[in-house]
Amino acid sequence: MIIRPKLHWFRMLFVWRGSVLPQLLPRLALIFVLSVAAIVMHDHVRNYPVGLGTPPFALVGIALAVFLGFRNGASYERWWEGRKLWGGLSIHGRSLARQALTLTRGVKAEDTHEFIAAIGALGHALRHEMRRTDALPDLATRLTPALYQRTVKAQNRSTTILRWLGEWAGVRAQEGALDGYGVLAFEQNLNELSGVIGGCERLASTPLPFSYSVMIHRTVYLFCVLLPFGLVDGAGVLTPLFALLVAYAFMSLEAIAAQIEDPFGLEENDLALNALCDALENMLHDMTADPDFKRPPKGLPEPGVTERRFIVT
Repeated sequence: MIIRPKLHWFRMLFVWRGSVLPQLLPRLALIFVLSVAAIVMHDHVRNYPVGLGTPPFALVGIALAVFLGFRNGASYERWWEGRKLWGGLSIHGRSLARQALTLTRGVKAEDTHEFIAAIGALGHALRHEMRRTDALPDLATRLTPALYQRTVKAQNRSTTILRWLGEWAGVRAQEGALDGYGVLAFEQNLNELSGVIGGCERLASTPLPFSYSVMIHRTVYLFCVLLPFGLVDGAGVLTPLFALLVAYAFMSLEAIAAQIEDPFGLEENDLALNALCDALENMLHDMTADPDFKRPPKGLPEPGVTERRFIVT
């Protein structure tokens, strides 16, 4: 995901990176060619047989705009839910770190640092699971050797780390470093983290119904392909301009909805998971206020992913 400051309205007209225009250029070129063909046929073919007129396109365009609105609303809802889930990861991760620092008694700083580092590692493990990439390079620099070996053998590495966090709290309770109320506080945040993992898995494994997406996709492109032949009677030589404007609007809406439908993907408008994980680790590091706690390296980006670093909650 690309995150940039709000641009001036004029500069916004020429933004290239992060828009869907680059991937639409070949399709818009096709609409332009069809528009020119419609003008040539209209002016040079006797008894021009393809004059469709604008009324059918006005009716279909209104219905199509409504369907695209629902499609984009459903996709944005998935994107926003993914963002809220990752915000929950940050909130409950920081709460666990605070509890490890303030509610335990007599625990060695090294053990507490291992616990806090594992919270940050859980975010990276979940990020890689959602993107189906290899988490081991990131986990190797954050986990203890014993826990790292457990994650190597595990299929669901975020859940493995979550279990270890619960085991850590259980050991502290057995040692008397954590009382019953403290255990309940830990358990509440661990349960919330489990819910975050489950929510992310639900989003990643349950896309929008395929037939619904195909229907809208086909309708959009059929509408845009036929549009020049409906405009040519009234628009004349301006047919390419109006056809491209309408095609760009409809195709862009459909392309954006397809991008953000999977909020954890690798496209430019998906969630900036690398930056979110690094921001969480930076906050965890600052919470320790211990110069001996080494700041973790930034998460290794996946190929083709560009993200700016920012502070989020």
